[in-house]
Amino acid sequence: MELHDFIQIGLSAFFSIVVLFIATKLMGNRQMSQLSMFDYVNGITIGSIAAEMATAQEDLLKPLFAIVVYAAITVLISFVTSKSLRARRVLSGGSLLLFSRGKFYRANLKKAHIDLSEFLMQCRTNGFFNLNDLHAVLLEANGKLSFLQKSETRPLRPHDMQITLQAENLSVSLILDGSILHDNLKAIGFNETWLGKQLNAQGYPDPSAVALAAYDGAVLSIFPREEKPASRDMFE
Repeated sequence: MELHDFIQIGLSAFFSIVVLFIATKLMGNRQMSQLSMFDYVNGITIGSIAAEMATAQEDLLKPLFAIVVYAAITVLISFVTSKSLRARRVLSGGSLLLFSRGKFYRANLKKAHIDLSEFLMQCRTNGFFNLNDLHAVLLEANGKLSFLQKSETRPLRPHDMQITLQAENLSVSLILDGSILHDNLKAIGFNETWLGKQLNAQGYPDPSAVALAAYDGAVLSIFPREEKPASRDMFE
């Protein structure tokens, strides 16, 4: 291979990454979440086309056009499935009831290609070692099992004891890796003067010594960073 061949392959690979990234952005985050059957097939196909595009030395337009077509089809199908429940069930699949009220639904187990050994393993890996603790088990469209515990076996919650707890707020990062996040600080209605007082009160006058500082609406939680390596690894 000559130099221009390497240059062409490098440019093709770079261009395929750019096109694939744009196509993924158009399709949304579904490709990065739990995949449905259609998303799984579509993701593999687009990846294969991108690989062909990266190594193509003659015609780049054909694989490029194929990626655009697949991305357009995915966007179209996402729109259709959002409007039609029947289309969503056909393309994305639906939930299957595998176990309920102490009974196994063998037809659904067979349809899901799950035998009892695998079913029990999935229960154990999700923390359920006794089927008597479960009211129902469903297979979701993404291939994961969902478990509904019986009321008498689930953990006790404050609501069960008629205890009212204060609502928790989302934490806002104000310092990240030693740098003050001014936009976040402004968004919650405070300034650097307030932040400096909070840091000094907890013994951190220098923000650069803080790995993370997060505010939850009431308390500023500070997590310092240690530059020195740990003397030993406790997990060895």
